[in-house]
Amino acid sequence: MWIDAEICISCIIKLDNMISVITPVYNEENNIQPFLDRLIPVLEKLSPTYEIIFSMDPCTDETEKIIMENIKKNSSIKLLLMSRRFGQPAATQAGILNCSGDYCVAIDVDLQDPPELIEEMYEKVLNGYDVVLAKRKSRKGETFIKRIIARTGYYLIKKLSDVEIPENIGDYRMISRRVIDQLRNLQEKHGFLRGLVAYVGFKQTYVIYDRDARFADSGKYSRLTGSIKIGLNGLIGFSTKPLFIMSVLGLILASFSFLIGMFYFLSKIFGADITPGLPTTVILITFFSGVQLLGLGLIGEYIGRIYDEVKRRPMYIIDKKIGFKKD
Repeated sequence: MWIDAEICISCIIKLDNMISVITPVYNEENNIQPFLDRLIPVLEKLSPTYEIIFSMDPCTDETEKIIMENIKKNSSIKLLLMSRRFGQPAATQAGILNCSGDYCVAIDVDLQDPPELIEEMYEKVLNGYDVVLAKRKSRKGETFIKRIIARTGYYLIKKLSDVEIPENIGDYRMISRRVIDQLRNLQEKHGFLRGLVAYVGFKQTYVIYDRDARFADSGKYSRLTGSIKIGLNGLIGFSTKPLFIMSVLGLILASFSFLIGMFYFLSKIFGADITPGLPTTVILITFFSGVQLLGLGLIGEYIGRIYDEVKRRPMYIIDKKIGFKKD
């Protein structure tokens, strides 16, 4: 009798929870319908109350038209249209901060991340977790250069970040309402979701999956420069250690230069015959110049982010909200 009551309570919890799915899109006309065909059965199985929010930068193809056709057929589908192209991180953040669910899932539309994994995530949040991350076991359809950049970025962020940001984990995750509320309070312009969720904390876990190749077409957001930009946001936005490293490197190089100067000074005093070498001069000048430029560039990255924060401009501007209840 006790077991039956426990099962019933579990069923009530599942029925009462609303799940929001946030999907950033830009020129994805061939992926919208296949994505919905796989996602909706998963959500209907978990809860009768759900919403799917497409957070869209203005597109040049039929993406918006296809989404609008689906909104007419399913009132649980909604659309946030940005006033201009703000990029994937901003679109994802806009969807999260405008969702109504007790739990929220961020997932790309290209079906690299399987929607069926949401069921496993949901079981874990029902067991008391506020964040369930999707950890990639393998990464199909990615170039060798992309994998190298990703691996290097994850390694540097893990080693240098002031908060623990797990490796091989993208934006695909399920978070609870209280995590969403904390994200709303942070008000950061360079929204690195992985770092922000790690900073918020609470009880977190992960599920492991194999990442598939894109279902159709190629990625419209820049995979190479986008990955580098996201990596820099993660590194600079959550750590001051690079500045400390540059300070230490500057001290070491200054000491090295001092020792070279002492060597030439003592050689001159003791009459040692040293033939001046142009290659040595060129190498030293270019080396120290490179280090100085690297240091200035690093400082510039921090100052640039401070400048953006001080201006207090919004991370995104919404042009239209379609399918949402009127405030």
